[in-house]
Amino acid sequence: MEGVSDNVHGVILAISSSVFIGSSFVIKKQGLKKAGENGKRAGSGGHSYLLEPCWWAGMLSMIIGEGANFAAYAYAPAILVTPLGALSMIVSAVLAHFILKERLHIFGMVGCLLCVVGSVSIVLHAPLEKSIQSVKDVWYLATAPGFLTYTFTVLVLILILIVRFVPRYGRSHLVVYIGICSLAGSLTVMGVKAIGMAIKLTFRGQNQFKYFETWFFIIFVLIFCLVQLNYLNKALDTFNTAVVSPIYYVMFTTLTIVASMIMFKDYVHQNTTQIVTELCGFVTILCGTFLLHKTKDMGSNPSKLLPVLRPKTENDCKQTSDDNNNNIPSAIPQVGSGKGRVYADPTPTLGDTEAVSDRTTARKQTSETTKLTVEV
Repeated sequence: MEGVSDNVHGVILAISSSVFIGSSFVIKKQGLKKAGENGKRAGSGGHSYLLEPCWWAGMLSMIIGEGANFAAYAYAPAILVTPLGALSMIVSAVLAHFILKERLHIFGMVGCLLCVVGSVSIVLHAPLEKSIQSVKDVWYLATAPGFLTYTFTVLVLILILIVRFVPRYGRSHLVVYIGICSLAGSLTVMGVKAIGMAIKLTFRGQNQFKYFETWFFIIFVLIFCLVQLNYLNKALDTFNTAVVSPIYYVMFTTLTIVASMIMFKDYVHQNTTQIVTELCGFVTILCGTFLLHKTKDMGSNPSKLLPVLRPKTENDCKQTSDDNNNNIPSAIPQVGSGKGRVYADPTPTLGDTEAVSDRTTARKQTSETTKLTVEV
């Protein structure tokens, strides 16, 4: 029952984190708008938003959200906590709809619904948290052959991307920067989970900061967080945010779940039905995330909506036929109308026949002239 209780705590913390983080985007943007009215905009290099209380309220909301997310990893498996991060996009989109008047398109609402359905599926079938008695237990899992192989593979891929691909393709291929961030992020989450468990056990009276493993995880997380921030800023500075956000979420969440499955072996005590349901829930969240980002500007810009095709009426067909008869003759059958349907008259008019004959004669004369020129 302790595992169930920990999962409940983790879900509550993860949802709270999404609410605070999603709200922070809207509150900070509101502060940026107010600061832009009174001074130089942040996008133009201004820093007047630092004097705006609304912006600082949004920053405080984000800090609280990140703290709750950090604590959630101490109670629940990463396969449960990480996908719930998509809920922050729902909170942000809904609040922006009402507060910032950034209209949410109907497809965006469908995307929100898909994220909720996928999140519920994962929560109901998520594995229980593994019982950890000491940070040394986490160290034992982290130094197992399977996770060491994963860690070595990730480090090699990061080095190859940084040394070989960033100078050549960094500014033209988004996957280079995002790949570095996602690979480093999957290891960072495992380190964060170890630190969270150490803090939780310390509060229960079992001091974990006397072990060097705890400090190793802290230094490891700090280094990889700096790597993530560096290349994520480069990606945001180079590419469109609307493209960076969903791709980063998909790659980061996928690799984090893979790392958690390798390190903590969450799937060992689950049956096939639970695993398949979790995968379906995860794919549903990915689809909702993609749809939400793809259509997030449609509500505010009606010109981006897909054109609506209106079927021709009988009067439209008559007007088209009259225009063809009054303008340029052609050999295309004229469009007529009948009762409730449109049909083509297979019989060409006299004007059409004469026009075709004139064009044929002109082509023959041009061909004969070309042959004479070649012979001369």
